[in-house]
Amino acid sequence: MNMRVNIPLELDRLAVANDSIPHPVVGEPAAGAASPHESAVLHVSGEATYTDDIPELRGTVYAALGLSDKPHARITGMDLDAVRQAPGVLAVLTAKDIPGKNDCGPVIEDDPILADGIVQYVGQPMFAVVARSVDQARRAARLGKITYEDLPFLLTPKQAKDAGVGTTDELRLLKGDVQAALDSAPVRLTGTFSCGGQEQFYLEGQIAYAIPREKDGMLVLCSTQHPTEMQHAVSHALNWQRHQVEIECRRLGGGFGGKESQSALFACVASVCAAKLQRPVKLRADRDDDMMITGKRHGFYFEYDVGFDTEGLIQGVRLDMTLHSGFSADLSEAVASRALAHFDNAYYIPAADIHTMCGKVNTQSATAFRGFGAPQGALVTEVLIDRVARQLGKDPLDIRYLNLYGTDTRNTTPYGEVVEGNLLYPIISELEASSDYRARRQAVQAFNASSPVLKKGLALTPVKFGISFNVPAFNQAGALVHIYRDGSVLLNHGGIEMGQGLNTKVAQIVANTLGLDLECVRVTATDTYKVINTSATAASTGSDLNGKAAEDAALTLRTRLADFAARKYGGKADDVTFAWRQVSVNGKTLPFAQLVEEAYWDRVQLWSDGFYKTPDISWDKATSRGNPFYYYAFGAAVSEVVVDTLTGEWKLLRADILHDVGASINPAIDIGQIEGGYIQGMGWLTTEELVWREDGRLTTHAPSTYKIPAISDCPRDFRVRLFKARNHKDSVHHSKAVGEPPLVHGVSVFNAICEALASLGDGHVSPELSAPATPEAILKAAQGLRQRKAVAA
Repeated sequence: MNMRVNIPLELDRLAVANDSIPHPVVGEPAAGAASPHESAVLHVSGEATYTDDIPELRGTVYAALGLSDKPHARITGMDLDAVRQAPGVLAVLTAKDIPGKNDCGPVIEDDPILADGIVQYVGQPMFAVVARSVDQARRAARLGKITYEDLPFLLTPKQAKDAGVGTTDELRLLKGDVQAALDSAPVRLTGTFSCGGQEQFYLEGQIAYAIPREKDGMLVLCSTQHPTEMQHAVSHALNWQRHQVEIECRRLGGGFGGKESQSALFACVASVCAAKLQRPVKLRADRDDDMMITGKRHGFYFEYDVGFDTEGLIQGVRLDMTLHSGFSADLSEAVASRALAHFDNAYYIPAADIHTMCGKVNTQSATAFRGFGAPQGALVTEVLIDRVARQLGKDPLDIRYLNLYGTDTRNTTPYGEVVEGNLLYPIISELEASSDYRARRQAVQAFNASSPVLKKGLALTPVKFGISFNVPAFNQAGALVHIYRDGSVLLNHGGIEMGQGLNTKVAQIVANTLGLDLECVRVTATDTYKVINTSATAASTGSDLNGKAAEDAALTLRTRLADFAARKYGGKADDVTFAWRQVSVNGKTLPFAQLVEEAYWDRVQLWSDGFYKTPDISWDKATSRGNPFYYYAFGAAVSEVVVDTLTGEWKLLRADILHDVGASINPAIDIGQIEGGYIQGMGWLTTEELVWREDGRLTTHAPSTYKIPAISDCPRDFRVRLFKARNHKDSVHHSKAVGEPPLVHGVSVFNAICEALASLGDGHVSPELSAPATPEAILKAAQGLRQRKAVAA
């Protein structure tokens, strides 16, 4: 049955295919054009400068870390004589050598820089070695003789839940009479589900290069998404004021959240060593140590109870979410809050009781990862929708249509925010038609009926993703814009370029505001001595916040120049226009550079700061209610897979994605982000498995054992289109964030695999499959369904 809901919507929209993207032309407006990434040529030529590429100063030495072998133990002895006597070693530092606070926790002071008396996971740094070469430092770090007294430890969120041990306060969201809704529901579904974590696997590992400066100053060149937090952590570790510490970062070789808080340990160790030795110190972790030390995406353990009617309309949901938080709080509470605010995903839930607990376990402390809890929250609901559909014998898409948020009614989230600018129905219905979903579903069913081993699955899943930091104070940004006398422009802002095209987009906004093209604007390294008190480049807010701040600065400069032009050439300042590198004033047109030169001689200020704060953001942590998001981004994906039910192997055959980015600042970059996010989400739910041994050691700590998707895992038929509808909110260029939301599209791959497996039974029974759906897990689920079918027969 092809069900519909009547949602009137007036949209000025256009679905843009990959081959119809507007390309930039010199002189045309920069914003909205598919300009190449500003460092693209540098990336492919190898000329792009990352932290480890910066020429080293004379006297530079190198640090390495000595790591724990125990998941939870008391350190009874630390014999480091062999370390000190190793070739090339200059110094060995322990916790007692840190002059300030031995802590780098971003929220709660429970995350020591170097372990002091107690170790809480295998891989926790206990001491630092400084030597004349990288190799000497790393070899020496392995020579420490540590004795321990073992302590009890936990490794899974289920164990933490059963023990009642958490890292932060528990959160709860209540809406309506949930028990009554569940009791009165004609059908109920209860059970458990889990999803694993995910390694960020950035190409550039963690690195910090600390350089002492005069009068107790420190310059730290650091691969980080949050320079201000690094400034805070380093100043506390050194017991200095923040103005003594400068953090600089030109670009990252990937971050995905793994360099938001986790880079602090490396910045602090390098800085403490540099301050002690009074010489430059570089700390660059190798891949194994990096993966052993740093946190991952939070795994989740879910217990659910959902009530619905015989048509599939949800009546109420009780959901308990326990996070795999690791040994310390890190950002777990914020991740739990984000998951709590996204469990509804695209659906109106009339009654809900949602509880989150950040389970304390003896592993690396989980941290930020693209999506920051939202994918985990959306995943469980999308899995439940499919399980409801199978139990009722209906097409999952029809259940989704039935439960979608509306525009006039059924449009308020469980946390109390109205879903404005709702594009769910038009996007899903258009994707249903363009992907030929109904006919392909019939073809899949016909294939499965005649194929006993290979089974196909097809799934369509939507996304509704809230954009903003949950903490209102983080929704602010600053920028500096300089116009030189030749008309060229220098831009500095507080965001971090990590390959996502942030600098390109912000430069496009500045160029567009001043009537220039992109080659006229140069972006410099992010620096805490230029734009201060910045927020992390995270939560998909980089372009929104920094773009608006840069636009504010550029508008100030444009106003000054317009006022000067009107004074000199007559007419009104409001009538002065800037376009095509020219300025038109009172019937006269002159080059932009000429006006700037004339303004200089008239002593017009040719630089300005800019500032932006996101309006209308509120959140009450105690009640889990408020308006935490400025707007929502929407989208939907269709994935088709084929599964070999005798081996557990599978292949993604085709992917169709239609995604909402508002009025795109740069369609080429946005499509790249959507493609990458989808594949990364697919990897999280299929190939990327984190495995800890019974002794607490992470065994998947290298590319040989941890498998991210490769080019061969991408579908041969990959169709990505932008759904164009200007953001109804006053975002920069009326665009929408694109960093995190597309990752949720990967859920459609997991659901398609489940759908393929379900065909082994009668189609009404869901496979016992949690994420990631590795071949081993798929094979086990397939065997379970076959055994169940045999018993029933």
